[in-house]
Amino acid sequence: MFLHPLGLIRVKNKVLEHAPAEPAAAEADKDPYLVALGERVRRLRAMRGMTRKALARGAGVSERHLANLESGLGNASILVLLQIAQAFHCALAELVGDVTTSDPEWLLIRELLENRSEHDLRQARVALADMFNDNPAGHGKDRLRQIALIGLRGAGKSTLGRMLADDLGYAFVELSAEIERVAGCGILEIHSLYGPSAYRRYERRALEEALQLYPEMVLATPGGLVSEPATMNLMLSHCYSVWVTAAPEDHMARVMAQGDFRPMAGSKEAMADLKRILASREPFYSKADYVCSTSQQSLADCFAELRAHVRRLAGLAL
Repeated sequence: MFLHPLGLIRVKNKVLEHAPAEPAAAEADKDPYLVALGERVRRLRAMRGMTRKALARGAGVSERHLANLESGLGNASILVLLQIAQAFHCALAELVGDVTTSDPEWLLIRELLENRSEHDLRQARVALADMFNDNPAGHGKDRLRQIALIGLRGAGKSTLGRMLADDLGYAFVELSAEIERVAGCGILEIHSLYGPSAYRRYERRALEEALQLYPEMVLATPGGLVSEPATMNLMLSHCYSVWVTAAPEDHMARVMAQGDFRPMAGSKEAMADLKRILASREPFYSKADYVCSTSQQSLADCFAELRAHVRRLAGLAL
């Protein structure tokens, strides 16, 4: 009889007794996210009735690696996780714990929407917004009482917004100013003191308050508002939205003409960065009800076009 280094006591190669595979300290040291990931792998495997051997074979990974992953010890690479997701025939998001996979109804809804066209997805979003919308006035002409201008900085939202508000007799509201009012400090201070997450919370709160305080308004929004889906949905459901767009060169020139040289500060690739930002936000800006381009035409022509469009929809004299 001898004591094996791993804690196994053997007599003639037969196991009589063994120590715990993992000390309690090791259990306590496990990362909570890796433990949760392991549980999701086991749950998905159980749902599909797959043995660990079958999953390992389908994913092209070793059973030992998979066992470590399921026990919360394995820190798998993104490629390994992708292979496992493919073996499960599920989205990677479902494996890593996306919120839309936490409930069977989410999964069933996602399946219904998967591979639908952009047009179909827009119809589904609008239908859902109508179903859960708590704003009974958010339809038809009444929706034109609150007009939101979206788009990148330098597009002309503030200039056109003031002109349109004066023409309609509405209040003109800069959401950036409302954010500062709610936060009690400037935009730069919010970011430096509290971070981007806090800024997004103030932005959402400021929008909610503006919608309550100004029943008739033209609202100029910050360019990044569309990066927060909940805030954008709130804006889309309550306001008639206008995407004020311009060429990247015009965006840059207008911001610098206002005396703000930050776009060029510390970066020789400022224009490339601006184009990337615009490209990443365009799919969200394009959800607006109307597009107004401020490039290659005068301010007077831009305003005349926007004014005529809004007045026509609202049934007002041109």
